[in-house]
Formats: sequence, C-alpha cells, structure tokens
Amino acid sequence: MIKGIIFDFGNVICTFDNDIFLKKISSFTNKSIKELDEIIYKSSGLPKKYETGLISSDEFYNEICRLCELTISRADFIEAYSNIFTPIPETFDLIKKLSKKYKLALLSNTSEIDYKYGFKKFDVINFFEVKSLSYLVKEMKPGEKIYRDTLSKLGLAPEECVYIDDIDGYVQVANKLGIYGIQYLTSEKLLEDLKKLGII
Repeated sequence: MIKGIIFDFGNVICTFDNDIFLKKISSFTNKSIKELDEIIYKSSGLPKKYETGLISSDEFYNEICRLCELTISRADFIEAYSNIFTPIPETFDLIKKLSKKYKLALLSNTSEIDYKYGFKKFDVINFFEVKSLSYLVKEMKPGEKIYRDTLSKLGLAPEECVYIDDIDGYVQVANKLGIYGIQYLTSEKLLEDLKKLGII
C-alpha cells in the first residue's frame, strides 16, 4: 500500500532556467553570457561542489565572483541565482491534494541559496513534511544515500513509496531500491500514472 509520495523539484514542481541567472550577472562583468556559462557550468565544477555541500554559500559566491570577475553584491548575487524558477500550477494543485492522504517528501539536488531563497518562496514547500536536500545530505542523485535518507525520514519502506522525477536515470535508481518510480513527462501523463496506481 502506498503511503508516501516523493517529489523531485526542478522540472516537476517548478521549471528552471539558468540562463536567467547568467543574463542578470552579465551586467556585472565584461564577460559574455556564453563565457559565463562555460566558466560556471562547464569547467569550474562549483555548482556540483555547492549542491553536494562541499563548499559554503560564501565560498561559492566568492569563487564565482573571482572566476567571472564579477562586481556584484552578495544580495544581488543571491537574488539572481535563486530567482530562476517558474511554478508548474498543475503540480502545485496535485501536491495540495495528495497532502490530505499521503506523507509527502521532497528529494532534490539543490543548494542552500536555491532552497532558502528560491524554493521557499512557494507556499507549496510547506506541504512537504520531509525534505532531503543534497547540500545537507552531502550526496547528489543518483547516489543511493539521498534516497535512503528520504525513506528514513519518512519512516516508510521503499515499496510504500512513489518517486516522481523528470530524469529517467534518477527514476531507475528509485526502482532499484524498491521504490515505485515515475518519470515526469507532462502533468497529464503524471496524473494518468498516478490513477493507474490508484493514488488519485
């Protein structure tokens, strides 16, 4: 019997666009958006270190500023970095509906800035009684530790849970652990999949 529903955040609850961040910080440096993308996301390795909790928010900010030659305040950097999310209304409605019957958990590869200043802007976050965040667990998906952390916090067995993620590889890890994984493709398809399981 399903008792818990575990959600990924990015492209399931909200879409996100890192280009929004790059465009905003480009006005604080002589480097182009393409150069910033190359430095931050392709060569520095900093986002992964940050989302794994290996470096602090201050270290992340300082190192990005150094590498990209940014003259941006910490407050403006935080606003630019975290203001990249757009709600998926159908998922918001679904979460509120499911919360009346199931224990809900959030399992996300994310950073302190994104969670505190991005995710928490949305009231839907309050419907999750469990949150397993990579920067706190110190492991990112597809590592099994973060999935096990979620199950432990929920107090449920794998077979009592459903996991929803847009990335198939992460869904496969859930399946391997005995969790029923669903790949998010569209809101309509997700509702169909949940109906097949008798969840809604």
